[in-house]
Amino acid sequence: MLGAAPPPTARGAQGSVSAPGAGRLLLATTSTHKIGELREIFAGLALQLVTPMDLSLDLDPEETGSTFSENATIKARAFAAASGLPSLADDSGLEVDALDGEPGVRSKRYAGPAATDADRVALLLRNLGRVPEEKRTARFRCVMVLATPNAVVGEVDGTCEGRIAMAPRGTHGFGYDPVFLLPDRGLTMAELCAEEKHAISHRGRAGRSARALIERWLGKR
Repeated sequence: MLGAAPPPTARGAQGSVSAPGAGRLLLATTSTHKIGELREIFAGLALQLVTPMDLSLDLDPEETGSTFSENATIKARAFAAASGLPSLADDSGLEVDALDGEPGVRSKRYAGPAATDADRVALLLRNLGRVPEEKRTARFRCVMVLATPNAVVGEVDGTCEGRIAMAPRGTHGFGYDPVFLLPDRGLTMAELCAEEKHAISHRGRAGRSARALIERWLGKR
């Protein structure tokens, strides 16, 4: 059934892992939307969550990977190296079947570097044109990578299946949420409250799996 997705998966550690920056975890993003979502997902975690802004860290790693996994790893390694802290980075986006998986890893840059969310949504709808609703299947995908300055700890992912609506609906969320339709609910992601969204979203699923990864890592230190 659309709107449901398989549970997020986790992949094991790469290399030996030490535990610098004990007590703090850097959320390796400058997106206020992502930071807000991750703070809610990680509420009660036995680490202080800090952001690049908290550290006055001005870093924008070039995302040269061809997959979400590669880009998340690039960001996690770069922020961990620059901060000396364990860092959690994500790369996520929208995959539309009728567009051969586009915008994919280019989701944020789909309409150009200076484009707004509204610009990206408008371009997506133009590119889909008159594709009928039943063929507008799509999914949100999120990959999260946890790294320390000297190793990648592990990687998790999560997906959420749906369709692209014919027009934007809803005022919550961000990005492509207003056109990401959950057919079993009859609502777009932007029509859900934060609690409902976190329960089913790609980032919510990946985040819960990342929390488990972090807790296992903490237990081994």
